[in-house]
Amino acid sequence: MALVQVNFISKMLSRTVTFNAIIPLDHISFGKEEEVQQKPLKTLYLLHGAFGNYTDYLSGTRIQRWAEEHNLAVVMPSGENQFYVDKPNRGENYGAYVADELVEFTRNMFPLSHKKEDTFIAGLSMGGYGAMINGLKYHETFSHIGAFSPGLIIDQIIARSELLSVTGWSLDFYDNSFGGIDTIKDSDKDYYYLINQLIENKQDIPKIYLPIGTGDFLLESVRSFKSFADKKEIPLTYIEDEGGHEWDFWDKYVKNFLDWLPLDEKGNYLSSGNVAE
Repeated sequence: MALVQVNFISKMLSRTVTFNAIIPLDHISFGKEEEVQQKPLKTLYLLHGAFGNYTDYLSGTRIQRWAEEHNLAVVMPSGENQFYVDKPNRGENYGAYVADELVEFTRNMFPLSHKKEDTFIAGLSMGGYGAMINGLKYHETFSHIGAFSPGLIIDQIIARSELLSVTGWSLDFYDNSFGGIDTIKDSDKDYYYLINQLIENKQDIPKIYLPIGTGDFLLESVRSFKSFADKKEIPLTYIEDEGGHEWDFWDKYVKNFLDWLPLDEKGNYLSSGNVAE
């Protein structure tokens, strides 16, 4: 399993950016002398939450081990508290960066599958919101979306709700991050709008996996989305479980999400600390 850190110049963000990637190319199988035949890798683009960066999942979850077991490439960029949305008037196109430019760049750099059915996007909290809107917007690229404790709070932002005070961020912060609060509704920052557009145009909606903790401050806003999804009959796997807005919950559900995805069967591969008897 190769763990790679990459720096490159992003046209979408007009600067050098950094991402981590897990690329399982160096498998050694127990009891097999022949090399494992390599095929294009299924790929997960994994978005961190607020205050985080491209290192979060490596320190907060066991994603490295699970990716190796499933022969899954995982690409982890940084979103810089910007909710993974596009703000073209400011030259900050985080959505286009993670869902378009980064996909193209990594496919050129690594042996990744170019097929929609092999390409997934997921994230937690702020990254769960980012995965949702970009998975829906770029529905021809991503077949499955994982939204762990997602920040589906656009109703609260638009209404200037008191819920926002829980994050410790001011309305000015949200106004800056979204390129204007009044630009959210009925735009590509609005998951309700994106879903309605897909339904209206009779286009396939990616399958969505959405777990939320019963002790999470985002629970009610996520339940509101669940009610909307039920009315629209969209493909949603929804789970409420014990837990809060915390890494123990996300570690558990990143693993469960990978088990839910259409991935390769788990391999019995040789790695550090995993030595044949």
